[in-house]
Amino acid sequence: MKVIFLEDVKGRGKKGEVKDVPDGYANNFLIKNHKAEVATNANVSAMNGQKKAAQREAAEEVAAAQALKAQIEDEKTVVELKAKAGTDGRLFGAISSKQVVEAMEKQFGIKLDKRKMDMKEPIRALGFRNVPVKLHREVEANIRVHTVEQ
Repeated sequence: MKVIFLEDVKGRGKKGEVKDVPDGYANNFLIKNHKAEVATNANVSAMNGQKKAAQREAAEEVAAAQALKAQIEDEKTVVELKAKAGTDGRLFGAISSKQVVEAMEKQFGIKLDKRKMDMKEPIRALGFRNVPVKLHREVEANIRVHTVEQ
């Protein structure tokens, strides 16, 4: 019996695959437990439609991330943070990813997730820094942060 797998089944198939399995296994386990459905023409075409819609949605997400990357890496987009510093240019305290995200939203209206930022350690000195941020699995941008003395 040909079935379409609705979820991954170890040793048999992955979600979305159409495979030939024994009739008893299909009826008594896969279909009964909603792990698969019979591969009729209607079901196969519906699955193909869902795959195309998912691909289109994924492409739109990547395009949106690319547009956001272009906006973030624009010449005018420099996040400016003020902090108290000593005479040698070192800060009293540090600037965290949360402060960078808040300043980004306040100055440019761009909302980011602080957990997606790849700041290995907080900023502890005055000057310019590039902070990488992951916008999507395939898209990574650099935020330019300028720390000035208060």
